[in-house]
Amino acid sequence: MVMALPVRGGNTEITHRDPFSELHDLTTRMNQLVQSALGDFPNRVASLWAPPVELEETEGSYVLEADLPGVKEDDVDLELRGNELSIHGEVKERERTGILRRSTRQVGKFEYRVTLPADVDPDQVNATLRDGVLRVEVAKTEATQPRRIQITKG
Repeated sequence: MVMALPVRGGNTEITHRDPFSELHDLTTRMNQLVQSALGDFPNRVASLWAPPVELEETEGSYVLEADLPGVKEDDVDLELRGNELSIHGEVKERERTGILRRSTRQVGKFEYRVTLPADVDPDQVNATLRDGVLRVEVAKTEATQPRRIQITKG
């Protein structure tokens, strides 16, 4: 048995439809819903960025280096609370005399947080900012320092 589909007579014009228009409308409505619920919060969070960081453990300390080109000491705050180290500050847009044609530099407020192991000594923290690199050295507590144990003949 052969099945045939009915053919409409009359209008043979092909209509073009954008399959993404409904998706675009849905996205717009979802964005409006989020905006009404959260206000400006997503924009404030999105404006924060984290600098590139390296964290190295040595025998006696943890050394963190963060790339912060163009940042001055007064524009960076460093805090150690327990064993959580936080760095935050702002990279300010510099004044220009010409027209900026391209920029891939991060500007604005930044924040970086890291939880260090529990063996940090909060009284032994040193920080320097040199050549655009912030270097933070947090010493380990004396109790966690390796020490050699003498073996006696028994």
